[in-house]
Amino acid sequence: MKQGFVKAAAATPKVVVADCAENTDRILESIQNMREAGAKIMVLPELAITGYTCSDLFWQERLLREADHQLMRLMKETTGVDALIFVGLPMEIFGKLYNVAAVLNRGKLLGLVPKKHIPSYHEFYEGRHFAAGSEQAVWIEKNGEKVPFGMNLLFACREMPHLIAAAEICEDLWVPNPPSVRHALAGATVLVNLSASDEMTGKDIYRRDLVRGQSARLVAGYIYADAGEGESSTDLVFSAQNMIAENGTMLAEAERFRNQMVCSELDVDRLVSERRRMTTYPAQRPEDYVTVPFDLVVSTTELTRNFPSRPFVPADQGDRERRCDEILNMQAMGLKKRLEHTRCGSAVIGISGGLDSTLALLVTARAFDLLDLPREQITAVTMPCFGTTDRTYRNACQLTRCLGASLKEVDIKEAVKLHFRDISQDPEKHDVTYENSQARERTQILMDIANQSGGLVVGTGDLSELALGWATYNGDHMSMYAVNCSVPKTLVRHLVRYYADTCRDAELSAILLDVLDTPVSPELLPPEDGKISQKTEELVGPYELHDFFLYYMLRAGYEPLKIFRIARQAFDGEYDDDTILKWLKSFYRRFFAQQFKRSCLPDGPKVGSVAVSPRGDLRMPSDGCARIWLEQLEGL
Repeated sequence: MKQGFVKAAAATPKVVVADCAENTDRILESIQNMREAGAKIMVLPELAITGYTCSDLFWQERLLREADHQLMRLMKETTGVDALIFVGLPMEIFGKLYNVAAVLNRGKLLGLVPKKHIPSYHEFYEGRHFAAGSEQAVWIEKNGEKVPFGMNLLFACREMPHLIAAAEICEDLWVPNPPSVRHALAGATVLVNLSASDEMTGKDIYRRDLVRGQSARLVAGYIYADAGEGESSTDLVFSAQNMIAENGTMLAEAERFRNQMVCSELDVDRLVSERRRMTTYPAQRPEDYVTVPFDLVVSTTELTRNFPSRPFVPADQGDRERRCDEILNMQAMGLKKRLEHTRCGSAVIGISGGLDSTLALLVTARAFDLLDLPREQITAVTMPCFGTTDRTYRNACQLTRCLGASLKEVDIKEAVKLHFRDISQDPEKHDVTYENSQARERTQILMDIANQSGGLVVGTGDLSELALGWATYNGDHMSMYAVNCSVPKTLVRHLVRYYADTCRDAELSAILLDVLDTPVSPELLPPEDGKISQKTEELVGPYELHDFFLYYMLRAGYEPLKIFRIARQAFDGEYDDDTILKWLKSFYRRFFAQQFKRSCLPDGPKVGSVAVSPRGDLRMPSDGCARIWLEQLEGL
């Protein structure tokens, strides 16, 4: 439960229709299994105590009394269970029969939530037996105590303020305006559904989409417990399609027809953070709700859910290829519009033989194709200097020729040496001035060549470099349109590889693969034995770590300790704890210190959910202090 994680589970006991005692035995077994898995929120199916398919047996007083008796037994035997438990049963209230979810915590009955939408169409005829529940909660006496009965109930954890749960039952989710909408707007972060949804071919896909979609539009966790084996097969079959979703992501799903328990961790702090930043998400207004407090022991939740180590890169190859093609098109379309608007028939790009300039040139070529402009009007400028190696120079030249762009070479060594003399810089002193003088000279050349040709300078820097400030201010930091500005380094690699795999040009593919195999470097220091001596990731840290930190800081709003915790899990076997901690601290220092560079970035297209444009996603003061973030990591 620490850091906003709460483990949730949905389970389907094998029922015996109308045998409440046997069903309760199996419910207790399921609760024990969920308890052993560490679950703090436990959800069982609709009418689990009796079975959903009792039909006219629901009219039998004997069945109703036995169901009520077994609920009391459940309360007694879960006194020592530290969890919020939802279980379904029929219950007579005010002379009518209701399909309800009983909510238990440490042996206490916290509330009874009735089903509102009672289906009586196709194979359903619940209206024959059950009345529709009302939204407004009233207090009834149950087992000698006052208990709220109604749909508008919120169950709020005292020890974890962001954990607020609410329930709906089966059909309630399938209607145009599900109760869960109201629950979420009243403040519920976790929604549960006790269901008995019968199976038909293809229905599982629609059901899955409903659960995932509802969790997305409500920015909530959604736990779905479905009826399964044991229900009467007179006319229907049930598959136990148990699911746990969070904000549009399916965290866990049972194999159908197996009565499997599913378990995962919901991140309620992230859900609240996401709602806060969405200005269109209404303020919670629980005025017409009854809020029922409950207690849980605060402990560290064992994480079993997957936190991908490369969150910007889809793990599935098919998804990854679709993502790559989509991003290349978005980048090209952005540049196409800028070229059209400025009436530029030419583009100028500094080509180094590295990953970023390679991607930028590929995107520029695609944009020119979309405009039906000849690629010869793309001027790729190679500007060798003190750190340029034969390998990157050769790749830059061959790539340009292979793409049909025009190659222009400007050796900047003498110009930089003259500049050194002008500012009294010792050329043997390989400091930041030595490096940045080269970067700024290159940018000046690109701008002036663009002026000569009436063209536009295409920027090459990527999102990861902008986050770390790994760009020379008014050097490679500047351009007239920055096509890579929201593409992180880990994704740049896959975009280039995708192009290599799909271009159907053996020569171009070979060049791109060699670029991918080249160490990332600004090549501003002299090479050693003809090889790159300045390797970026040895200086600023591994980009896969920094991209991970960036994603969970900006996209998820995680605090440093939480990022460190999930990074240890995600990079287990790749990086040890000390390495992760070292670069996490470095990330925060650099991210805060380098905002002034991001505050004046050139335009460029947003292609993903994380971007640092000062006009879009990141409105951050250039003088923000990182102290309270770094303090959390001290002593680890």
